[in-house]
Amino acid sequence: MAKENPRNGGWGNGFQFFATKASYVVGTKWAFAAAIALIIAWAVAGPYFRYSDTWQLVVNTATTVVTFLIVFLIQNTQNRDAKAIHLKLDEIIRSINPAHNEMIDIEKLSDEELERLSSQYEQIRKECEARESERKSA
Repeated sequence: MAKENPRNGGWGNGFQFFATKASYVVGTKWAFAAAIALIIAWAVAGPYFRYSDTWQLVVNTATTVVTFLIVFLIQNTQNRDAKAIHLKLDEIIRSINPAHNEMIDIEKLSDEELERLSSQYEQIRKECEARESERKSA
């Protein structure tokens, strides 16, 4: 399957490309160092601005706006990563012959259905532990 260039194909693909790159950049040590440098510069400027309300408002507003925007970028990247992982796991399940193919796409089940499935697998685990315990004691 050929991969498309994410820069072609409209606004959605452009945002995807931007979000992925931006999430990577803001997660680097250099971005963290730049943030620390900005905070230090702001603190050093405090005496010059006499620790005014405006001086405090600048950092509060800037950090709020940046945080607000970064949350959306990170969420977009996390959603895409989770979707890709689910698709990879679905392919692994599909490719293994004795696997339970009904496990494909289970992330779309309701909470009640997931809880029922979880209980079934807990019961399977308990049965395996009991058989293992019997085998060891025999």
